[in-house]
Amino acid sequence: MIDPTLIIRKINLISQDFKEIAELSRKSLQEFLASRVDEVLAERYLERMIGRMIDINYHLITESGSPPPPDYYQSFLQLERLGILPHDVTQTIAASAGLRNRIVHEYDEIDPARIHEALQTAARDVPQYLTHVHEYMERLGH
Repeated sequence: MIDPTLIIRKINLISQDFKEIAELSRKSLQEFLASRVDEVLAERYLERMIGRMIDINYHLITESGSPPPPDYYQSFLQLERLGILPHDVTQTIAASAGLRNRIVHEYDEIDPARIHEALQTAARDVPQYLTHVHEYMERLGH
């Protein structure tokens, strides 16, 4: 059974971090690159937001009776298959799973310019993701 309290709590946490992301995303690339602190903050906010979206994805998927997807990327694709996310949102936001893995596991040094680019993408895509999840919860009567 879908736990609306869990979903709402995660949405609220994402929304709080999104305010910080939105502020950082308005900085020019040059301003952003001039501050190592901005880069570290952006990485952490992105990691937390993406992780929480993944938590939401897995909860919605497994509680709908579907098996858990094999990876985080697939969790976004599965939300599209369940009719929660539209194709255009899925295609861009699913890539955030890879960024989250690079940040968390430090696979390679992350180019700060790519983090700035990810901020721009998050500023565009996260509100859409949240809107679609919220609408899905409303359709379920939550």
